[in-house]
Amino acid sequence: MKPRTIASLFAFVLAILMAAFPNMGVAGELKRIGVTVTDLGNPFFVRIARGVENAARRIAGKDVKVFVVSSAYDVNRQNEQIDSFIKKKVDLIVLIAADPLAIEQAVSRAQAEGIRVVAVDVRAAGADATVTTNNVQVGELACQHIVTRLNGRGDVVVISGPPVTASTDRVAGCLAKLEAAPGIRVLSSDRNGGGSTEGGFAKMTDVLTLFPHIDAVFTINDPTAIGVDEAARQAGRKEFFIVGVDGAPKVKARLRDPDSLIAATVAQMPDLLAQKAVEAGYDLIRQRPLTSRVVLIPGVLLTREFSPDVGGWGQ
Repeated sequence: MKPRTIASLFAFVLAILMAAFPNMGVAGELKRIGVTVTDLGNPFFVRIARGVENAARRIAGKDVKVFVVSSAYDVNRQNEQIDSFIKKKVDLIVLIAADPLAIEQAVSRAQAEGIRVVAVDVRAAGADATVTTNNVQVGELACQHIVTRLNGRGDVVVISGPPVTASTDRVAGCLAKLEAAPGIRVLSSDRNGGGSTEGGFAKMTDVLTLFPHIDAVFTINDPTAIGVDEAARQAGRKEFFIVGVDGAPKVKARLRDPDSLIAATVAQMPDLLAQKAVEAGYDLIRQRPLTSRVVLIPGVLLTREFSPDVGGWGQ
């Protein structure tokens, strides 16, 4: 066969393969990133967005463009945001899913255009890779601290959050520790504070009217913990302590406040989560094998007695 004929045949076969597998091709570069988080009113998500920008420019250069939006826990809005990212021809989407299952079709649409999708904080069906806090471990760590501080006996309230895996895994880890202690009674665990200070305040206000005595409260994040703390102050209740999750600066300040009921929080590592997400996306874009498609980052318990600067929050 003549060289020109061989070249033509090769080009024909390659065209067929590219049509069948649109993600196949030469290694690309990271120039544009779309970031959709669930709540830009939460400092944790703001920190992740900033961490993505910092990591992207460190890894791929200062000219990387990063587009950040918030879904406000609305999966329809997040679908529209992903479609917008597709039109912007981003190379990578960093996704904090408003709904881990319902977002799958939007993820698939992005991937069909050759865009890599990395889920952060919560799992998202169909994502190319997932980077989250080890949320079961976080819940276990927080509620083992409650059990230990109560010497295995007491009445505990759990304020949950939106039905995403970060919340449900934390509650599951917490309840496993509480239920393993025979002297612990869980008064309530199904109230959803929405992951916000306002929601935490409202749900805890309800709880305080129902239960005249509480020994401890676990909240799925720090904004909720602050809301619970404010509800207790307004009601004049001081008999219990609160353990949250995040390690945010506002809660670390309350750990130093003798009038606050917040006694501990389990710190997440937003900078590290963002860095690992960008690294995974960059490797996928450049067709490098991932060591693992699921990365779990452990949390660190912070208390009044032990509160180091972890996670990049203070930077």
